[in-house]
Amino acid sequence: MAPVPSVTGVQVESVAFPFTTKHPGSTKSFFLGGAGFRGLEIQGNFVKFTAIGVYLEGNAVPSLAVKWGGKCAGELAESDDFFADVIRGPFEKFVRVTMILPLSGNQYSEKVSENSIAALKSLGLYTDAEAEAFEKFIEIFKDENFPPGSSIFFGVSESLKIFFSKDGTVPETWTAVIENKLLAEAILASMIGKHGVSPDAKLSLATRVSELLKENKDQVIDHGLLETSRVTEEEKLVELERKEVKVE
Repeated sequence: MAPVPSVTGVQVESVAFPFTTKHPGSTKSFFLGGAGFRGLEIQGNFVKFTAIGVYLEGNAVPSLAVKWGGKCAGELAESDDFFADVIRGPFEKFVRVTMILPLSGNQYSEKVSENSIAALKSLGLYTDAEAEAFEKFIEIFKDENFPPGSSIFFGVSESLKIFFSKDGTVPETWTAVIENKLLAEAILASMIGKHGVSPDAKLSLATRVSELLKENKDQVIDHGLLETSRVTEEEKLVELERKEVKVE
């Protein structure tokens, strides 16, 4: 298991996202990749509805470094491929959506489903299995109401795990699990994908991850120099031993 990088927390409006967290039933720690708000222009006023924090498993940094190491924050922020690699990468994601304004479960799930289904259909990936999965998703939210300060948590991997919290604390068990990888990735993509609803969270994610990738590169270089130095010293010892043998 890769160590969790050292990062800071982020404040979005009145919502504080801690620098690390754990999800129910797991001993893994996740670091805060980025956080931001989701808002809409309504009658000339920009209204913020939710704060979104995206947490990543520790091995996300070395995994992303293979392709994205050395890229600056601006390059990452403008790259749809970068966010696609975060969404589909071989590491777990943990997402917290906290209400700034009240929303009903139906309001939230139907809008998220609409965006996610449209994206999957455009890629030719929407089948009967996904239709059934989204029906389950909407059903889970049907009787829920989310006042300001309450949160929805998502675990994104081979499945979509969901739980609700009125005060932002993490419970010990999931509310529901939907076994559909495309659904899980589509829900995350609706937030930080090509047409994601939170450009603010995307910029935060790109900025913070670019710094972590730079630190990872520096550590790799330092480790490489250390290994080179160690090998050089060993070669000197071997050469010295050879000379001593010849003198004898």
